[in-house]
Amino acid sequence: MSEVINSSRAKEIIQDNLDYTLFSWSIQKGIDPIAVKYGKGLYLYDHDDKKYIDFSSGLMNVNIGHGDQRITDAVVKQMQQVSYITPSCVTEVRGALGKKLAEICPGDLNKAFFTLCGASSIENAIKVARLHTGRHKILTRYQSYHGSSYGAMSAGGDPRKLIVDSQQAPNFVHFDIPDGYRWEYGEENLLKESVNQLKRVIAFEGSGSIAAILLEGESGSSGCLKYPKGYLKEIRNICDEYGILLIADEVMSGFGRTGQWFGFQNHDIIPDMIVMAKGITCGYLPFGCLMLSDKISAKYDEAVLPLGLTYSAHPVSCAAALATLHIYEDDNLIENAAKMGRYLDQQIEILKSHHPSIGDWRNTGLLGCLELVKDRSTKEPMAPFNAKPEQMEVMNKVAARIKELGMYTFVRWNYIFIAPPLIVSKKEIDYGIAIISEALKIADESLK
Repeated sequence: MSEVINSSRAKEIIQDNLDYTLFSWSIQKGIDPIAVKYGKGLYLYDHDDKKYIDFSSGLMNVNIGHGDQRITDAVVKQMQQVSYITPSCVTEVRGALGKKLAEICPGDLNKAFFTLCGASSIENAIKVARLHTGRHKILTRYQSYHGSSYGAMSAGGDPRKLIVDSQQAPNFVHFDIPDGYRWEYGEENLLKESVNQLKRVIAFEGSGSIAAILLEGESGSSGCLKYPKGYLKEIRNICDEYGILLIADEVMSGFGRTGQWFGFQNHDIIPDMIVMAKGITCGYLPFGCLMLSDKISAKYDEAVLPLGLTYSAHPVSCAAALATLHIYEDDNLIENAAKMGRYLDQQIEILKSHHPSIGDWRNTGLLGCLELVKDRSTKEPMAPFNAKPEQMEVMNKVAARIKELGMYTFVRWNYIFIAPPLIVSKKEIDYGIAIISEALKIADESLK
């Protein structure tokens, strides 16, 4: 009887959401969402008590796992003191969080401007770069994503922006970094061509007009595309040569996701600004941060800082963030991400030997994705870049099977993302891979 009640309640919840709310990046009819009742650790539970292992950490943000009561306690404690003050006032937790972030960030990245999310952090980074340099152009990568507000969407190279292409913000210039999986001319030439192409773009656009180069610390939802070895060091040198600022978008790759505090630390560089969100509170509350170098922030000792948000440095979100940072350290989650990432790589190699539909595996720490192909020799993708609905037949079946077997993860085009919370164990990696392996039989069958 209780199962019938739960099923009925789940249907009612889903229908209310379909009738009265809108869903991101989706055709609104035909959506079949999970009605989540609660989450704990790596798992989500629906109203029928079906368990789903969360193998993409929500949207690569729930790094500490679901339902950690240490965050709840910190939030409640702060709310019992004060829930909101204007950004012109201060709280103890605001200063403590800024100090902690300065300790975590390398170099002279010591000043935090607190925002609401990744997109608002990107918007403010762009504004600061233009103000600091007196230049107007921002260079970014095709096949990248930086958010969905006008500036952030225009900065990104993701095809989701094409439908609103006529409304793009001006002065964003994109460049390409060839995909190493499909590059045919040797790794040493990949680095050379990638760097030379960017230098040509800078020459064509005029180095004196370029305020910043904006890059993800590690590629995320575009397919975990790898930088050529040594590429970010070359970018750092180019920025220094031409007086261009380097902005690292660490919204997805930050806070332990890649086995380091930040993705760019895998490349031995220090940017001029760091854009943060997602893992700073692990999604427990909306929050973001723009971290500035002392060199940039010093200007505003004697000038007005022209940035402002009603909810900047929101005390409750600051409390959630500070508690989250302590959890990363107390539970050794960054070390675990690196360790489990190496184990995941080993297990995927075994998986590849069983499934001819797997063309490539790209991963850093616990930020990885499988790329499925129709033919390993030609590397024809199972679904093309920016695939149309009719081109997603096989991948949609794979995704549906994954969900049916009790997994929530991000599937896009011909990619299956594997980015579990940093608390994951070997046993849970094995469990998740077994589900994906079963679903991949559908893709393998389509090759025959």
